[in-house]
Amino acid sequence: MCRLDPRDVPFPLAHGTTTLGFIFQGGVIAAADSRASAGGLVACPAVRKITPIHSHLVVTSSGSGADCMLWERILTREIRLYQLRHRRLLSIRGTAKLLSFMLHPFKGTDVCLIYVCSDGAQLQGNTFSVGSGSPYAYGVLDAGLKWSLSTEEAVSLAREAVFRATHRDAYSGNNVDLFHITAQGWSQREREDLKMEYYRDRERREKRKC
Repeated sequence: MCRLDPRDVPFPLAHGTTTLGFIFQGGVIAAADSRASAGGLVACPAVRKITPIHSHLVVTSSGSGADCMLWERILTREIRLYQLRHRRLLSIRGTAKLLSFMLHPFKGTDVCLIYVCSDGAQLQGNTFSVGSGSPYAYGVLDAGLKWSLSTEEAVSLAREAVFRATHRDAYSGNNVDLFHITAQGWSQREREDLKMEYYRDRERREKRKC
């Protein structure tokens, strides 16, 4: 495989995204924007950054779109092979460990949320947001996230966090995809155009002024 020398690139290609996930009493919420960027260009406004792996597991991705797609396909294949061999689903922690070793093979080493970095590091927690829009998303999550949220409140919070991030981060935008994962499996909400959320927010602000 030929690797491109960074010195041969005429200008740097910046990229960014907004993905998030959090745990609440009703399960796990995962959300992401849908914009793929290359420098100051919108390469695609409608990519999907959340990928269902099996009935109880979804993966959000941040970084190079080609790399993320490749690793998601490899991970999906390995999990299906595991399921065929053992006749059961691989656990969330087991999946994270598998991905960690896939990304960094020489690195030593239920509802849960696990962040796996490109260097193979694993972090388990209750809230994560990744990408260039994550500081803005964290601002919304830190203010509104609590264990006792209802499902609709959790969905609204995730949608608001992605919306605020896309409003401030030029590399995030267009749509919001949202998954809700429970003991019964995942369900996907209909994709929403963030432009409509912007108009709703502006209308709310105008009403408060009156």
